[in-house]
Amino acid sequence: MDMQRPLLTVDKLSVSFTMETGIVDAVKQVSFSMHQGQTLALVGESGSGKSVTSGALMGLLPKNARVDPSSQIHFQGTDLLSLPERVLRGYRGGKIAMIFQEPMTSLNPYMPVGEQVAEAIRCHRDVTRQEAMEETLALFERVQLPEPRKRLRHYSHEFSGGQLQRIMIAMALANKPDLLIADEPTTALDVTVQAEVLSLLKEIQAEMGMAILFITHDLGVVRHFADDVVVMCQGEVVEAGHVDKVFHSPEHPYTKMLLDAEPKPGEASEKPQAPVILDAQEIKVRYVLKSNWLGQPSEYLDAVKGISLTLRQGETLGIVGESGSGKSTLGRALMQLLPFSGTVSFDGRKLGDMSARERFELKRHMQMVFQDPYGSLSPRMTIGEIITEPLTVFTQMTKSERIQKARKALDEVRMDPTCINRYPHEFSGGQRQRIAIARALVSEPKFILLDEPTSALDRSVQLTVLELLKDIQRRHHIGYVFISHDLAVVRAISDQVMVMQRGEVVEQGTPEQIFDHPQQAYTQRLISACMMVEDAA
Repeated sequence: MDMQRPLLTVDKLSVSFTMETGIVDAVKQVSFSMHQGQTLALVGESGSGKSVTSGALMGLLPKNARVDPSSQIHFQGTDLLSLPERVLRGYRGGKIAMIFQEPMTSLNPYMPVGEQVAEAIRCHRDVTRQEAMEETLALFERVQLPEPRKRLRHYSHEFSGGQLQRIMIAMALANKPDLLIADEPTTALDVTVQAEVLSLLKEIQAEMGMAILFITHDLGVVRHFADDVVVMCQGEVVEAGHVDKVFHSPEHPYTKMLLDAEPKPGEASEKPQAPVILDAQEIKVRYVLKSNWLGQPSEYLDAVKGISLTLRQGETLGIVGESGSGKSTLGRALMQLLPFSGTVSFDGRKLGDMSARERFELKRHMQMVFQDPYGSLSPRMTIGEIITEPLTVFTQMTKSERIQKARKALDEVRMDPTCINRYPHEFSGGQRQRIAIARALVSEPKFILLDEPTSALDRSVQLTVLELLKDIQRRHHIGYVFISHDLAVVRAISDQVMVMQRGEVVEQGTPEQIFDHPQQAYTQRLISACMMVEDAA
């Protein structure tokens, strides 16, 4: 590593945005430097200015952004902020490459992935299409994409999240950049895939000698992946230094708060034997993959293979497993959101024996909180309209009565009831998830299915939401089925844990049994990958 001359120097970077409500200062006087081969982690919660900083480095800020004239970004001695767009384009994707957080939205759904990577090569180098495709094939092999030659012709929707992220890494490495910016590259991935992607990045970095600017809100991932860390809060750098110093001797209260925000295992306690609220027996879900020329199914995918479970009032059943294990499909079957075989009983009554009207009325007591708080709330409705919608459907309450219930639900999730007339875009991700929980609570349910409700949230916000859910459960004795790939979160909230793989239950027991004494090889691999991500990246 050349310690004499920094590869990148950011000096007093300030970025503001012109909004309808006025000027918003997103980044304030941020300074740091990087050397060749170094890994620098830029950490902080959503809204801290991390991604705006990386956008300024790449020249990818929106039109309403303004970079202060006194700001300087020097890359290999060149001030990037003074370059015209035509020249900057040569740096972007060539000398500086970027891996974005969500690969599905970063890739063109109308082009085969091989063509997209080859296009990135041809934009920066004078090579033929055939030469670019051969280089792309070599890159796909390098990032360990299965069946690389065949995959050149596939489209983005034909890949898993982990495979898409490998393709994005291949595209970023296509022109052998000196600096790789990785913006939350593992946030939406399973722990096993996270570990594989992080290991792959370190391996390629050692081989190519490039520097990595790693942007994340997950300090567990950073702990041993980075050499140095810069902590940002509300657009400012509040602490910076070697990763060991920052993690073991944090000085700023905000850094200490981030480090303390890891979900802690709940204390084991004997709960009184409550009545069974949900009982499912031999649940099977089968998808048709292909049909013959007569329209009859000829090929199936068994997504859920005869799973049984019981949930008692006031208890939480955590369901974990990698993407494709069938956990979300099982959850949707329990909620009657897709066809399935088997029996589901709620509060002692089989759903199959109920009339259509009875099943409709039952939905008031079976609610769901979805993974994405941005997509599950209508942007055209106020918070009050969103929360009171279940009451409009299931009750005969007057408008004033519904509004009163909505205010009470907002108070339950520790939000100001006066925000009832605001819209979802005016809230942060954590606040939106609280609103989604308030919507589920307003009809006074006995059971809530929580499908990855914290995966898109910062660790500190996750912790707040988990404490909120446990507090609500204690007060109202609601049963939860909590689906997640985040093992730390599941351990913190669950009374029982079910581990799924390929549509089957491979292990089940208390959190202590599953996490401290796993019996099955698959469970051991999941926990080992989680430890690698959090403790050794």
